[in-house]
Amino acid sequence: MGNVVDFFTGNLILNLAILAWAIAQGLKIIITFWTKKKLDWHYLVASGGMPSSHSAFVCACAAAVGYMYGWGSPMFGIAAVVAIVVMYDAANVRKAAGEQAKILNYIMDHWTEMKPALFGKELKELLGHTPFQVLMGGLLGVVVGLAGAWLWS
Repeated sequence: MGNVVDFFTGNLILNLAILAWAIAQGLKIIITFWTKKKLDWHYLVASGGMPSSHSAFVCACAAAVGYMYGWGSPMFGIAAVVAIVVMYDAANVRKAAGEQAKILNYIMDHWTEMKPALFGKELKELLGHTPFQVLMGGLLGVVVGLAGAWLWS
């Protein structure tokens, strides 16, 4: 096993996460070729598309940590939380931004023929947070994490 770990980064969990990312990126090329009959090498480094390389990356990390250090270990808990956040972001925030980009691209392509009635659905504008909202969420997380660890450990 030492040779496998030493081969790339010196860290088996990181190697596995990178491997999952690389496989996902390669699958994007194959799936695009299969569905669109087009060989598009830009998917080797592009974000978006099927499958999510972000999700593959963080889930490989979390699964390896859970297997190696225990499903109840604090390290697995941290890895799982990061994975959930990344996947939520990929499926919701980044998806909404992509939908907005589609509409904006359409507007730019059809600027001269635009009629306000074409847009019956309002775009979700609240995608981020103010610095104060981030600070308050961070403080809440710290309080709950410290209090919970103090109470139940």
